[in-house]
Amino acid sequence: MTAHALLVAGTTSDAGKSVVTAGICRWLVRQGVKVAPFKAQNMSLNSFVTREGAEIGRAQAMQAQACRVEPSAAMNPVLLKPGGERSSQVVLMGRPVGEMSARGYHGGRREALLGTVLECLDGLRADHDVVVCEGAGSPAEINLRHTDIVNMGLARHARLPVLVVGDIDRGGVFASFFGTVALLSPQDQALVAGFLVNKFRGDVSLLRPGLDMLASLTGRPTYGVLPFRSGLGIDEEDGMGVPPRERERAHAGGGRESMAGPPVGAEVLRVAVCAVPLMSNFTDADALAAEPGVVVRFVDRPEELADADLVVVPGTRGTVRALAWLRERGLADALVARAATGLPVLGICGGFQLLGEHIQDDVESRAGSVDGLGLLPVRVRFAPDKTLARPVGEALGERVEGYEIHHGVADVVGGEPFLDGCRAGQTWGTHWHGSLESDAFRRAFLREVAAASGRRFVPAPGTSFAGLREERLDRLGDLIEQHADTDALWRLIESGAPPGLPFVPPGAPA
Repeated sequence: MTAHALLVAGTTSDAGKSVVTAGICRWLVRQGVKVAPFKAQNMSLNSFVTREGAEIGRAQAMQAQACRVEPSAAMNPVLLKPGGERSSQVVLMGRPVGEMSARGYHGGRREALLGTVLECLDGLRADHDVVVCEGAGSPAEINLRHTDIVNMGLARHARLPVLVVGDIDRGGVFASFFGTVALLSPQDQALVAGFLVNKFRGDVSLLRPGLDMLASLTGRPTYGVLPFRSGLGIDEEDGMGVPPRERERAHAGGGRESMAGPPVGAEVLRVAVCAVPLMSNFTDADALAAEPGVVVRFVDRPEELADADLVVVPGTRGTVRALAWLRERGLADALVARAATGLPVLGICGGFQLLGEHIQDDVESRAGSVDGLGLLPVRVRFAPDKTLARPVGEALGERVEGYEIHHGVADVVGGEPFLDGCRAGQTWGTHWHGSLESDAFRRAFLREVAAASGRRFVPAPGTSFAGLREERLDRLGDLIEQHADTDALWRLIESGAPPGLPFVPPGAPA
């Protein structure tokens, strides 16, 4: 028997599709349903490595955790990793298959991937009771409809009912709902079951007249109104184009519920994360932000490093470009001066590579030979093959788990060993993403940072990052259970057939 499935689409990017998908997954699994997430195509610089060594979007890994299942490449068969404004690395079934321009991808390659996408979805449906699919961007991107494999294209081929999520906090949610349906062809409209309002602040009764009118105009119900909740701390897809202070509010705030303050007699530790171009896996800072007494902010000016106890140079899809950006902004000089005075600096992945002595890049930027910042005795060359791994090791006397996603190969020629990289004084470097999620290691590392910074910081021994993630996922499940019409939602999932509701406003495309 083929499993039931639902597609969660959105009126816009960042409408809350990932949150709603994860919430529905957690709600279902708490009802004893065997459920899996699915996103046919994801564009993200935040990725994860599965146990079989496949690279997928971190949002889908998070959704798999919401389902209490192990993430797999089938949950995100196509991943696009932007390398600039006009090109992306295409990752198919967890492995990179080359760089492609947007024109080249939308001009033909995407249609060829539909078979793989449908095969993955069919496989998940064969092994689970329900598959909750997430769309991308908006289903009303009519300029790209002919090659769509993630929104209505997927829904049409797999006969999926579609739930459209809208972010009311942005304003204009009723027009967005109406316009989304109005722009679809009648065949696509027939698959749209209804709407879900996200991020509402205030009295829901005041929204009722609008919801009633929306139902009258479109013939479709609203399946719930989710209240605005800060500090959900889910893994975001990327930070491209978002100003550093926006990232601070949206991302570093992911640990706000744990910010009750440091233990009595201790001080606050301040962490500055350099908001480099093409920043990837900036979720590495989540575990720091979750630690009581640690404040994390994303910065782009050298003066913002002055009061930092720890500066993190995060991963990036453009190591050489990020290095040039640091030099142009004056941040490179600030990092060099900081290291000379023995203040802590941590480089992760691309951030680790640019802290080294030399970079030979004929793959990513094709810039050839480039001098690094010279803070670590490391020489890096970029290899055509990407390293994808889930290493386990030990550092500072504690067990550490992580994951690696990089083309750069580091030749460590000195310093003290640190995971796969090294440390020189209080400058540290590693390719391992996720290492700070290992609680005992994170606390040991923060004690080192505090000592070097002259702070009386005492990490809270009971902080469990994995436990905090579970709490957040349960909160997402609670949002669905308490504020969505779960009976109607379950009937929609269980029906297994598109609703076929009429709505063809004048001028709708055929």
